[in-house]
Amino acid sequence: MVYGVLRFINFAHSDVLMLGAFAAYFLAPWVGHVFPVSSYAGALVVILLAAAICAGLGMLIELLAYRPLRARPKLTVLITAIGVSLFIEYACQHRAVFGAQTRPFPPLLPKHDLHLGALTVDSNDVATLLVTAGLLGALWFIVQHTKAGMAMRAVAFNDRAAALMGVNVNRIISLTFGLGSALAAVAGIFYALRAPGIDPLMGVQPGLRAFIAAVVGGIGNLPGAALGGLVIGLLETFAGGIPGLSNYRDGIAFAILILILLFKPAGLLGKSQVEKV
Repeated sequence: MVYGVLRFINFAHSDVLMLGAFAAYFLAPWVGHVFPVSSYAGALVVILLAAAICAGLGMLIELLAYRPLRARPKLTVLITAIGVSLFIEYACQHRAVFGAQTRPFPPLLPKHDLHLGALTVDSNDVATLLVTAGLLGALWFIVQHTKAGMAMRAVAFNDRAAALMGVNVNRIISLTFGLGSALAAVAGIFYALRAPGIDPLMGVQPGLRAFIAAVVGGIGNLPGAALGGLVIGLLETFAGGIPGLSNYRDGIAFAILILILLFKPAGLLGKSQVEKV
């Protein structure tokens, strides 16, 4: 969404994912005083609160770091995004913030194995798929069938024309950052449920894979990003079970990225556009 509206990659998005996981880590004991530990009601409250916190942080990052540079060249904003990402990562490693040590993430959801014949599925994996599908559907509805979504599409198409038609561009861009950061928080929580622990650098790998998935599916395309993530996940999983390829599992995603950039730069669902020079 951020790329579709502003045409630049927000490299700090992966660090908002990390902040969402830490927000849930600190919120879980407080919510546990009201709801039972590892309950769906408690997990829902934690997820909503963490998403709200990260939405505010995302809007603050846009206001302080990106908005003053909006009229500058895209390279300037890109370098700033990398700087914001590094600042968040190393500031959070300070012992006065989170510290560099790995912390065990609390079990927010009831965990049990689902047996489907010879197949055993973790209930957290099923919950991740269901939540992802639900959020993707909700996001698609917001973008396509609400006034805010129409304003987002107008700003993405031509921000100057949208401003002339009465669209508050600053508000729409801030809303886009807030919505994207809230989704990053949810992703961070479900990622942390499967990770051995959380730390200030936990967002680096999922951030890289998310960027690759967006490019593979068609950057700026919501269904394309979901398709790209599914393709990369399946290929990495199958490669991990093949003798001789399991050691190169982490390189599969980057190999796919190179192939896509060579043969279909617009992505699987993206459309090639002609730019006037």
